[in-house]
Amino acid sequence: MTVVIPPVFLAIDMFNLSHFRMILIPALWSGLWAGMLLTVVQSIQVIPTLLQAEVYEEQAAAISVHSHSSSKGAQTHQHEAESWQPQNGWERTAYTAAANISLAVGFALLLGAASNLRGGIGHWRNGLLWGLAGYTIFFVAPSLGLPPEVPGTEAANLKDRQLWWLMAVIDTAIGLWLLFFSKTRLNKLLGSLLLISPHLIGAPQPDVHGSAAPAELANTFIVATATANAVFWLALGSLMGLFSRKNQVIKK
Repeated sequence: MTVVIPPVFLAIDMFNLSHFRMILIPALWSGLWAGMLLTVVQSIQVIPTLLQAEVYEEQAAAISVHSHSSSKGAQTHQHEAESWQPQNGWERTAYTAAANISLAVGFALLLGAASNLRGGIGHWRNGLLWGLAGYTIFFVAPSLGLPPEVPGTEAANLKDRQLWWLMAVIDTAIGLWLLFFSKTRLNKLLGSLLLISPHLIGAPQPDVHGSAAPAELANTFIVATATANAVFWLALGSLMGLFSRKNQVIKK
């Protein structure tokens, strides 16, 4: 009887403890610096635009609550809107930095694991290419259907958007892998089809499009977010290459 070993166990065998250590340390350092860089870029470009949009959102909410002041549901909505959130300034920046660093470490581990299947990231230039792939997978592809939105923008059902985002990420990741690493034309064709399949299906859209913020501000936010993510991913990939190489040199 032939025993079929599930792929997950093959992956566990491939990524043994020594491999994990080789990925973990560069991922921690890369995530730290890339997360801090992202926070700086966001503080310069993204957050000021976000704060402007929040003013429009608060004004629209205030008008809505005022016009339905006699409604108990509206009072409940206002109470929920006033729940705790970090204060603008150093507190918000600190929480943003912590979230960015945590997210960057997670993405760095993904880059390290994926690149390890192809022999690892041996140089910061190779890391740039892996970072570009990450940018395409986790930002560009989903943003083609669900672009970054400022607060106060009408949106489709959250669960539907999450499912489409996940499909776009998975299809793009597999599609790029097949397109660049597969040796057969059939697999390359399959990879190309996977790249476009989420966009052929189409992202979920709201019944009525609208935003409390002006269209110019929404467009500025999209450009700022795209720029910040590009800087983040390229930095994360190159740092993974740099720290991976240093880690290998130290062990030798």
